[in-house]
Amino acid sequence: MSLIQFNSVSKGYGAGSRFTPVLRDISLSVNEGDFVSIIGYSGTGKTTLISLIAGMLQATSGSVEMEGKPISGTGHDRGVIFQNYSLLPWLSVSENIRLAVDEVYPSWSSAQRAEHTAKYVNMVKLGHAASKRPKELSGGMRQRVAVARALAMQPRVLLLDEPLSALDALTRATLQDEISDIWLRNRTTVIWITNDPDEAILMADRVIPLLPLPDGGATLGREIPVGIERPRDRRELQDHPLYAGLRADIIGQLVAAKKAATPAVTKKVSAPDILPEDLMTRDTLRYFTRRGPRRRSDLKTEEVTTAA
Repeated sequence: MSLIQFNSVSKGYGAGSRFTPVLRDISLSVNEGDFVSIIGYSGTGKTTLISLIAGMLQATSGSVEMEGKPISGTGHDRGVIFQNYSLLPWLSVSENIRLAVDEVYPSWSSAQRAEHTAKYVNMVKLGHAASKRPKELSGGMRQRVAVARALAMQPRVLLLDEPLSALDALTRATLQDEISDIWLRNRTTVIWITNDPDEAILMADRVIPLLPLPDGGATLGREIPVGIERPRDRRELQDHPLYAGLRADIIGQLVAAKKAATPAVTKKVSAPDILPEDLMTRDTLRYFTRRGPRRRSDLKTEEVTTAA
């Protein structure tokens, strides 16, 4: 049995003629220990898909299940890491992580919870900054706190919604490597949302494009298995014999769907009525003095057809 299962799921907003589809006919199976990346354009519904798994939204039709049971709300078995960190600014690194630990393990002693918190602070290499508040941290360090907080809950599924997109390239690469290492040690089921094909290939075992549809909304495209052995070295990844084909397949599906979903518009436009004049010539100056600048309507009317 799959750990996470989408059964012909659709999600939209509004009703009747004002109904706006976001996701259509989504079918997806995620097994225990999988690392799956959902990739797509901005605005295609990637965050909506993650929110359905997290239990923050309910499907309009179809069902989202975890171990065969419908997901009806949020739970500690699913940890979410957002793009914007979502840290409490008045709490330190340890206190932000401890907050989640206290919520999930209220029956543990204070010493047990403190030890558990420290384990995950050190796992993301923030032991030296454990007492600092978010405003004293860089963007990369804040995201490490968010990762540690989610991992400290020991969820069955880790949901990451473009977690590194706001970071600079060097920090992003460092965190990609660290999260990959943590996943290899823990094998927590991961669903990673991204819009970067290279990140998807580096991180995931399966890449699934989320493709826009011509009549609105989006659906999942053909799954692309990433058959590159782990651990993966980003410096060698582009030289791997499978890399170019994987990247072309991902981008090809996305570009083809975007093109098909963008309607062609044909329209007629009239050229500006005023013709340019060379004001430095004697004839032009005399022409202006007599009757003003020439107009196209004095000669002929033109229409141009364009496709947008």
